[in-house]
Amino acid sequence: MTDQTKFTNKPTEPQPSYHTKEADGSVSRGILNILLVFLESAITLILRFDPTLRQLAYPLATRGTVVCIRTYLPHVQFYATFGYRGVLLDDRLPTHKDTPDMTVNAYSFQLINAITTHSSGSVESLQIRGSQEDAHDFKAFLTQLGVGGVIHNLLKKFKSKPAPTPEEKAQKQENYKAKITEQSARIDELTLHNHRLSTALIETKNKQKTTLIALVVASVIALVAVIMHFI
Repeated sequence: MTDQTKFTNKPTEPQPSYHTKEADGSVSRGILNILLVFLESAITLILRFDPTLRQLAYPLATRGTVVCIRTYLPHVQFYATFGYRGVLLDDRLPTHKDTPDMTVNAYSFQLINAITTHSSGSVESLQIRGSQEDAHDFKAFLTQLGVGGVIHNLLKKFKSKPAPTPEEKAQKQENYKAKITEQSARIDELTLHNHRLSTALIETKNKQKTTLIALVVASVIALVAVIMHFI
């Protein structure tokens, strides 16, 4: 594991121990688990509809990054594990890890601001320890995760397209004219081909009629010849 680097100097509380324990002022495990389930479901829903957030989470998921998040007032400690199924939240460190890859220390209101304001300044107020790569990717993820980022992404999807410029209008008109010319030429070609087929059909019918008349005449002549032969 790379050397741990301290990025900010906000809270100066002692480093987290990587085992959950209840103490005075801490949230009970039952309530914490309910909150984690709700938060995990919300993040999963946001990831589903926000491709930018999925893209920012991908490097963390590829590395299987585990983040220990510890807040104060009240005291809460939980772990976020990035994976290809999303972000899993638990009150215990995953069994495949001895220590988390990153730790985040902050007051509760700081963490709430970070995930609701879509502000890089709010994210920077958090005390994050870990490799520079992990910290950079995690900060980008938190900034996009903010409610403001979600609203901005939805507005981009439902926002009407801007009015085309005169150059774009002229280009569209030229494209329409080219398509009309091409379709007219195609129609003329099909009309000529249809005329040729009609002419060939008429000629074929005339040939069939002539042949039928010739056969009838030949049959009559043959019949007359047979009768004259026996008279």
